[in-house]
Amino acid sequence: MFMNQSLRYWGTALVLLPAAGASAQTHGKPVDAKMLRNAASDATEWVTYGRDYSETRYSPLRQINASNLSRLGLTTVFPMTALGAMEATPLVHDGIMYVSHSYGIVFAFDLHTGEKIWEYDPKVAYEVQQHGCCGVVNRGVALYQGRVYVGAMDGRLIALDAKTGKVDWEAQTTPTDNAYTSTGAPRVIKGKVVIGNGGAEYAVRGFFSAYDAVTGKLAWKFYTVPGDPSKPVENPALTKAMKTWNGDWWKMGGGGTVWDSFAYDPAADLMYVGTGNGGPWDRDYRSPGGGDNLYLSSILAVRPDTGKLVWYYQTTPGDSWDYTAVQQITLLDLKIGGRTRKVLVQAPKNGFFYVLDRITGELLSAEPYGHITWAKGIDMKTGRPIENEGARYPAGTAQPVSPGPGGVHNWHPMSWNPDTGLVYIPGSNSTMVYSATPNFAYKKGSWNSGSSITAPNRPEMPFIGPPAVPGQNGFLSAWDPVANKERWRVTYGPTFNGGTVTTAGNLVFEGTADGHMVAYSADKGEKLWEMNLQERNMASPITYEFDGKQYIAILGGRASNPAAGLRGGAGAAGKDQSGPGPKLFIFALDGKKSVEEALPRK
Repeated sequence: MFMNQSLRYWGTALVLLPAAGASAQTHGKPVDAKMLRNAASDATEWVTYGRDYSETRYSPLRQINASNLSRLGLTTVFPMTALGAMEATPLVHDGIMYVSHSYGIVFAFDLHTGEKIWEYDPKVAYEVQQHGCCGVVNRGVALYQGRVYVGAMDGRLIALDAKTGKVDWEAQTTPTDNAYTSTGAPRVIKGKVVIGNGGAEYAVRGFFSAYDAVTGKLAWKFYTVPGDPSKPVENPALTKAMKTWNGDWWKMGGGGTVWDSFAYDPAADLMYVGTGNGGPWDRDYRSPGGGDNLYLSSILAVRPDTGKLVWYYQTTPGDSWDYTAVQQITLLDLKIGGRTRKVLVQAPKNGFFYVLDRITGELLSAEPYGHITWAKGIDMKTGRPIENEGARYPAGTAQPVSPGPGGVHNWHPMSWNPDTGLVYIPGSNSTMVYSATPNFAYKKGSWNSGSSITAPNRPEMPFIGPPAVPGQNGFLSAWDPVANKERWRVTYGPTFNGGTVTTAGNLVFEGTADGHMVAYSADKGEKLWEMNLQERNMASPITYEFDGKQYIAILGGRASNPAAGLRGGAGAAGKDQSGPGPKLFIFALDGKKSVEEALPRK
């Protein structure tokens, strides 16, 4: 689950400016099951993490388009301070925007009055961030029946009253005696709140679980890796998985955490879940003697009522490189081989773009979308990768491998445009030297990858396949999932940029790592518009309509003084901020042309 491990200071100071237009939209009732099922057809709102159950991040809005992009500017900037990185996707319903950030702090804003309605802080203890793999982050909330659901970093699932922000119920979803964290956005499916967790590097046993959305009662739990073989399995699917493990893996947890990626097909009544890497990373330590280690780095199709496994596909059997399959899963209906197929697509860390029949799990295609040296390709008869000899790194060896543990695609959401037939993937090419940690010994609650990674700075090292990629090079790829090839690519920056959203206006919006908001033509990848937001580390944009006007919103930035306001214990994040810091940026036609103009006046 390797990402940027730096901790970033935020806080909770808020300023809102009135949105353009003076009247709130009133759908008149809370988000319900029908709204969630029909979210794709409602262009005005953004009521679930991926905008719809298929996680397409496509909007039918077209008021903002290539002909008027020159008029696009900022209407509002909401300054915030807190500890952590910006990764959340805001939600919008009935004139209210719900925003989460570090620890699971949540804000509700009235888009009509421009006033903060409420703020909730779960008061996560400072110690929890010490075993967070990759920073103090939160990727979003869920809405249902008048409640806002958020996963606090300490593993609590919390249901808040959408009107007041007061706690309705909370459930501890993870054991408190091990180093679990919760950073992903929950989803509501068939009256249940589904949530996963992280912590594979700290040697925990991965699972995801479902809770009754009204009462908070646990409905079911699905363990992604088997436990102690001397005890009964918790799920029939684990009987098969048990045969693919060796040694005493369960004493180190095994990994397989589900820290992102859920999608749902109401017609098939199947929920799709991506699972994470092993713990430790190095299979020789985790499962001596080999084995596929099910269900690590896999796509699972389960029944949302019961958590029963219907089918699975493992993208990286016996993973030793932190090649998770937790990256976004998107559901599409594509014409393949002369007939329409119900498929799911995923661009996981390992660098292959997968197209699977989402009803049966049949592999339809798998082609590289980034720089890959660990495997030559995917065997279409078996569905297994054709590993390059030497890609694994036995004790005493060091091997440069592409991609590195950040993967070709990480948490940054991709988007799908049915008008162009393209998927827009924020990616990054990298090469890292993997080696087994000498004299590795498991230590509970500590980092237990069993692997060391360094930059490939020795030219004499034997490379597998193509030469190493210098540094880490970010790109935006427009991928054709039917033709199985890239249609266009934009290269930039040393690392990952933010997620993408695409619209019927033939546009793709993306925030860059160096703090720019950019719009490209969806069909050709031409840069049409750009604004310097003067902040680094952008999250994922959304678009919605308010009072008849289309808006684009994105979180981005970080505090300039990471040492200020760190939590010394339970309680709100520090309130002071020196210099630039995280902000919520909102754009519309005829908005301000600079951040300074849009900032609130003191």
